[in-house]
Amino acid sequence: MASSIFMVMLLGQYSTGKTTFIKHLLQSSYPGAHIGPEPTTDRFVVVMSGPDERSIPGNTVAVQADMPFSGLTTFGTAFLSKFECSQMPHSLLEHITFVDTPGVLSGEKQRTQRAYDFTGVTSWFAAKCDLILLLFDPHKLDVSDEFKRVISSLRGHDDKIRVVLNKADQVDTQQGRASEAKLILIFFHLTTKPVNEAATGPIGKELFEREQEDLLSDIKDIPKKACDRRINEFVKRARAAKIHAYIISHLKKEMPAMIGKAKTQQRLIDNLADEFGKVQREHHLPPGDFPNVEHFKEVLSGYNFDKFEKLKPKMVQSVDDMLGYGIPDLLKNFRNPYD
Repeated sequence: MASSIFMVMLLGQYSTGKTTFIKHLLQSSYPGAHIGPEPTTDRFVVVMSGPDERSIPGNTVAVQADMPFSGLTTFGTAFLSKFECSQMPHSLLEHITFVDTPGVLSGEKQRTQRAYDFTGVTSWFAAKCDLILLLFDPHKLDVSDEFKRVISSLRGHDDKIRVVLNKADQVDTQQGRASEAKLILIFFHLTTKPVNEAATGPIGKELFEREQEDLLSDIKDIPKKACDRRINEFVKRARAAKIHAYIISHLKKEMPAMIGKAKTQQRLIDNLADEFGKVQREHHLPPGDFPNVEHFKEVLSGYNFDKFEKLKPKMVQSVDDMLGYGIPDLLKNFRNPYD
């Protein structure tokens, strides 16, 4: 198979070091890599192993049976024209594929100029990836509206996310305090240059270097943790499917038999948070398992509630049995081949 098993996605606003990070790990450039002070990567680039150095257009990549990207066809040709695969022979790429993403700009300009669902694409990759790196520049920590939506879409993938404050050793103490106040996250450090001891002091230098080593170790350990991560992802999807079935069944049940269907459907969408609460209380479900309300509203607006399926209790019971007994039994007899 031409594709690698494990994937790492890099997300961030422009000029935060996404492409530089990949080049640093590969110790070389790759086809399609562009670096500059202004936005340069305007497309999703999958960097993976291949016999020769070449770039493959997105429309071609999406229909290749030996690559795991056929699901991206749902985002249409507008997206596929902004997607490409960069192949090159490299020992690291035999194990890990990197997903370089477009730099996110501030304001509504970027969102309105995109002809495809940027947040939807990042969510698709997030579900497939083993590690997600959120890169920030300490000199410009204002998070754009689009980037906020992207970060929000990563809900449920917290265990995969590492936050990287690139060039953090180049920020003085006062700037550091302001940055910490604006971005309430655990910062990891990454730089392709030696840590600036003059700015950090000897203790800070040691801390930065340890954080850098931890981040690189996380990447190296991806194959070892892949089995647990795959099972974890499967369990999350199964729980999400169960919640989805309860929600859809509830909305169908709330629809009138004859008159006022359109008004009722709109009312249900407008008060979706309350409807989620009813489903949660009726079936004693964890609130944290429910999807994002605003995103679910957008999705529901394109459907007719009358055509939704009724709940099938036997199928829900099958999911519960699988989660309660099937998965634990599987784990007892499974050994990670990378251990």
